[in-house]
Amino acid sequence: MKLGIIADIHGDYAALTTALERLDSVHQVDHILCAGDLIGRGPEQDRVVSLIRERGIPTVKGNHDQWNYSLSSENADFLDDLPINWRGQFAGYRVFMCHGKPGNNIWGLYRDHVSNTLLNMMLGSLDADVLIVGHTHVPMYIRVANGAVINPGSLYTFNSMRVTSHTYGILHLPDMRFELYDLTTEPTTPVAVP
Repeated sequence: MKLGIIADIHGDYAALTTALERLDSVHQVDHILCAGDLIGRGPEQDRVVSLIRERGIPTVKGNHDQWNYSLSSENADFLDDLPINWRGQFAGYRVFMCHGKPGNNIWGLYRDHVSNTLLNMMLGSLDADVLIVGHTHVPMYIRVANGAVINPGSLYTFNSMRVTSHTYGILHLPDMRFELYDLTTEPTTPVAVP
């Protein structure tokens, strides 16, 4: 089974449609998950929310999703109703998804701020095999004894004062292999996770 993972779209409809097309047609994933921040900064925020909503992509509430950037009433309601934490199960693997850290969409997980011991404890307390996060815009994949922690990086490609990785990821189950892809390069060649 293949799970497509996206995060931090920030209103970039063109980047989102490219990523979804690749995930559907090139990678042929079974499911797509979104770790939040659909809006904020970008040029087509309402269209991004509409597409995520219409596709029924499981999504968590990012910190930017807490503010209404002149969205349609349907899209504003959709963002209001997004959960901070989301749980699912795929091929027998328990997945926990949040934007920043479990229970908090303001603070993020950075590789140099966490230990394998902490991540093992976190996965254990969440009763999860996979923890998916976003927020930092920095791709991350860490395998520990209790599972894996994944950040696909940020999807948006427009110029911004905030750095973007313009990446998305694919988690392969049951082997827990993670591949990272750059929207600005060939869709058949994964890039290294920093």
